[in-house]
Amino acid sequence: PWDDPRILDSSSALELPAIPKHLLVIGGGIIGLEMATIYHALGSKITVVELSTGLIPGADRDLLRPLEKVLKARYAAIYTDTQVTHIEPTADGLVCSFTGKHAPSQQTFDYVLVATGRAPNGNHLDAGKAGVFVSARGFIHVDEQMRTNVPHIFAIGDIVGQPMLAHKATHEAKVAAEVIAGHKAYFDARTIPSVAYTDPEIAWMGKTEEQCKTEGIDYEKGVFPWAASGRSLSMGRSEGLTKLLFAKHSKQLIGAGIVGPHAGELIAEAILALEMGADFSDLSLTIHPHPTLSETINFAAEVAEGICTDIYAPKKT
Repeated sequence: PWDDPRILDSSSALELPAIPKHLLVIGGGIIGLEMATIYHALGSKITVVELSTGLIPGADRDLLRPLEKVLKARYAAIYTDTQVTHIEPTADGLVCSFTGKHAPSQQTFDYVLVATGRAPNGNHLDAGKAGVFVSARGFIHVDEQMRTNVPHIFAIGDIVGQPMLAHKATHEAKVAAEVIAGHKAYFDARTIPSVAYTDPEIAWMGKTEEQCKTEGIDYEKGVFPWAASGRSLSMGRSEGLTKLLFAKHSKQLIGAGIVGPHAGELIAEAILALEMGADFSDLSLTIHPHPTLSETINFAAEVAEGICTDIYAPKKT
């Protein structure tokens, strides 16, 4: 029943004539949870279904735990390891059937949002007529100057591949414009941050702890709970945390994650630190203003170094 106007994608979900009473969100990734955040704030009852074992696949589990705890208390239900098998349109709503480890019985919703990812539109641009190679999935390959296989044709944004993020696309566009203007420019970012604009927000960049384990990277970490932050306590938002990962031998920052209000703003310091090759001493010895949320980066670096005085966190040997 994909032509039913009550079945939405992330674009049509922004054009609803009325606020859903009960919205089913299929997909517990960034897009699905951001839309769920919006409609919950507007008064909708929210149910989320996610096929994998947890929300926002690929994000650090330490960051997700505080978010999941908040959302499970806030939303009607969150079903992981679950998928929708059938949607039956009726006059009273959309009757949905489920299967999976935590699948519920049939439920009726007045709207269903399908947020299982977005697809590139390369196969709809007729770029092939100009000689541009387009993959079977619709992506266009480019080099580090954003050139396609046709030297005078450039491509940027979602169509050139993951991650599909606006700030990545903007940087790519600047590179392409510089090259077209005859300047030397390259896309050589060491990391591209990701942010989920949920409540609380989640932001991360560089390596996650799971990636370090999978790739055999020796690392040290510093985690600072916001329950020990005076600023977060004064805001009544103690659920957050700041986590930093450092290469074991060089002590350079290789990854960071933050969960809590304004995480998307706070992650910028960690991005710059990684780009500049900063180590934990660079961050721990930088005086941060107090009381602020930004100083949790300072404290997390101190935890990694074993010198934090705000919480008891002796360095593991």
